[in-house]
Amino acid sequence: MSENVPVLPAKNGGKRRTGLVVGAVVAVVVLVGALVFAFTRPDADDSAAGDGATVVRLGTTDVGQPHWEILKDLAAEEGIDLEIVGFSEYTQPNPALTEDEIDLNAFQHILYLADHNNNTGDDLQPIGSTLIVPLPLYSQKHTDVSEFTKGEQVAIPNDATNQARALFVLEEAGLIEFTGEPKVPTPDDVDTDASTVVVRPVEASQTAGLIGDPDVAGVIVNNNFATDAGFDLDSYVFADDPSSAGAQPYINIIAARPDDVDNPTYQKIVELYHDPKVLESVVESSGGTATIVEGYDAAKLQDVLAQTQENLKAAG
Repeated sequence: MSENVPVLPAKNGGKRRTGLVVGAVVAVVVLVGALVFAFTRPDADDSAAGDGATVVRLGTTDVGQPHWEILKDLAAEEGIDLEIVGFSEYTQPNPALTEDEIDLNAFQHILYLADHNNNTGDDLQPIGSTLIVPLPLYSQKHTDVSEFTKGEQVAIPNDATNQARALFVLEEAGLIEFTGEPKVPTPDDVDTDASTVVVRPVEASQTAGLIGDPDVAGVIVNNNFATDAGFDLDSYVFADDPSSAGAQPYINIIAARPDDVDNPTYQKIVELYHDPKVLESVVESSGGTATIVEGYDAAKLQDVLAQTQENLKAAG
């Protein structure tokens, strides 16, 4: 593997946060103009292209990223006709997978899948890891967390899959404290008297635009919005540690239906995703912010998913 590709090692113990870190789907998102799927999925064992190759349809929301073409070429060398199916919204690839319209998807982290399974009754499962990206705190007023003063505002995303992770980032930075040990914190869990900053929840897409607001000392911005806004992705004041045990729910994954978790063709796709040529392209497309996740086999990822689903249920 190239020395230029950052790799997250396997976590085999250590201190485990009882809270659930919640984040947006961490990937560089390129929205496609239209939903692309209108077909009947044949079974993986008997689907075939004209040249005898096995056809595998993988759905994603970043279909324009160059690593998919690299992965397709590698798959073709293994006799797999990999079709990359584009979706314009995050809400589409999981239902398409459940309904057999695609065979795999790769657009989400474990937490997003856990929330989907809990809300729909589906049992989609991760079969391989891809990447993880830290969630940064940016500021035009400060260069270090120690410079923030009592009562200053920090804007954070207000949606369920971003807000809790943003609050954990601020806690890890020492800028807020919680009244207890919430697994999925909300602003109501912040101990305002003991905290330095005041959180200001806003729509996730608006966080980057508040970087210059005179009333806002800092903003927590997801990678895709920071990229779109032209942020220097290395200029953050603080970011959570993607190698921590508490970051496990943010590991991005390749997902399959439960009956397909041991499918050897799909496992080959996972293996090929971790080819150095694919990984170098993934990291480059993320502006160097992505960390490749290695050492998590399907069983370990499925254990993390099960625990994450339980944490979400317990949090109500």
